[in-house]
Amino acid sequence: MKHLVIFDLDGTLLNTIADLGNATNHALRECGFPTHSAAAYPMFVGNGVSRLIERALPEDVRTPEVIASTLEKFKAYYDEHLCDETSPYPGIRDMLMRLQDKGVGMAVASNKYHEAVTRLIAHFFPEIEWKAVEGHKEGVPVKPDPSIVFEILSIAPARKSKVLYVGDSAVDMETARRACVDSCGVTWGFRPQKELRDAHADNIVTDPAQILTIVERPGLELD
Repeated sequence: MKHLVIFDLDGTLLNTIADLGNATNHALRECGFPTHSAAAYPMFVGNGVSRLIERALPEDVRTPEVIASTLEKFKAYYDEHLCDETSPYPGIRDMLMRLQDKGVGMAVASNKYHEAVTRLIAHFFPEIEWKAVEGHKEGVPVKPDPSIVFEILSIAPARKSKVLYVGDSAVDMETARRACVDSCGVTWGFRPQKELRDAHADNIVTDPAQILTIVERPGLELD
């Protein structure tokens, strides 16, 4: 049985894509650049908001200065509208409550900037007793670098064999691999199932309730 489950946020616990797209399009308009359709944004996200802005900008203007100024406008807007169209995926809250009832520790590891992550988690899941909630912090590399997982394990110690990392993208599966913990890809998020298979996900689930089955699976060692 797993003792700690670490969740990605965007595309895993919360469907945030509309608010991310709206904030990015707002910033692009403010800076005089063309915007994108909602359908484009699932492939833009996953590596933090700086990379989101970089991908959304026209290729010929992707300088550090332009990215920084556009990102500033993105954050100003997103901080005011991050909950407008965002909501938990169906079955997520029930799955989290059931894990909590079983005494399984839970944490969040997101490439989104830390302040937004903590606000979203507090707003949508106030009833969950998270062991750690970690977003991207200045000076810390983004996933798939495993630093954020190691930070969580320093706060909520657990043997790596007892940890499950859950996410919706190849970035998440690579993060789990580099951290030497089991991975679980979810199919309801922003990326196609083929991406999870190609990234060698240890498990792939189509419904949040299936995460409970993976968590409860007996290990080779005694609990």
